[in-house]
Amino acid sequence: MPAFPRSSVDRVPYFIYKLRWPRPPEKAGSFADYREARTAVRAMRRTLGRDDPATVRMVFAAGEAQAERLLTERREPRPLGEDA
Repeated sequence: MPAFPRSSVDRVPYFIYKLRWPRPPEKAGSFADYREARTAVRAMRRTLGRDDPATVRMVFAAGEAQAERLLTERREPRPLGEDA
């Protein structure tokens, strides 16, 4: 019986965070399956009040440190051009 690499069996690549700027991201959960993560994000977004400035984001990352870095890094605006 072939052995599968340990990293592909027990990894948790989908992280859910609640963001309230300027506070640091608040981890709300992690899932191995995309559909479960998507369902959880949608449920959390429904529970937010209209006056609540928080947003809920799902991030695909190798670990928590990478997920938080992806959420907090400044990204260049997409250039307008032929692809837009």
